[in-house]
Amino acid sequence: MPEGMADQVRVVEALLFASPTPMDDSAIRDRLPADADLAAIMNALEQHYHGRGVTLARVAGGWAFRTAPDLTARLKIEIPANRKPSRAAVETLAIIAYHQPVTRAEIESIRGVATSRGTLDALMEMGWVRPGRRRMTPGKPLTWITTPAFLDHFALGSISELPGVEELKAAGLLDSRPAVVTLPGGRAGEEAEEDGEGDEDE
Repeated sequence: MPEGMADQVRVVEALLFASPTPMDDSAIRDRLPADADLAAIMNALEQHYHGRGVTLARVAGGWAFRTAPDLTARLKIEIPANRKPSRAAVETLAIIAYHQPVTRAEIESIRGVATSRGTLDALMEMGWVRPGRRRMTPGKPLTWITTPAFLDHFALGSISELPGVEELKAAGLLDSRPAVVTLPGGRAGEEAEEDGEGDEDE
């Protein structure tokens, strides 16, 4: 490896270890010379950490060091959670992840019950969802989408890596009976007011 490139590899390695969140290509390039070969640098780092306890991984559209998957169980530490997501929060998060951008009215249509403001507030406090753009429909309802922190927490490179329906059924995490996977009438219920208070969740 050329001496100049070896130094650049060390710089990127230090950046990734120091960063609290995954770094995308543009953020890494900002710390390198204009003629640096980023692809070669990342490949060199991947090869260097291949098979070691820490590996270089693509997470949330960026790069980050992560514990090798085969060591996860051996390093598991149980820490009491300050707040466990409610069933309503988990269901709402799943709907947002798979249907985003999705409005509150659409979430309620899929779940079949009203969604309290506290459910979305809890998910925002966790940093897993955030408001998206408003729909250009009557009432201009606000949409909801997931965040890079959601991808990072669940070790996903992008939303496209979410397990499909068949995978969930095979794992026993989804009822094999027919389920509603699209909203009635396309996107019915968008005219419902986004800021209205819903009934209490389960």
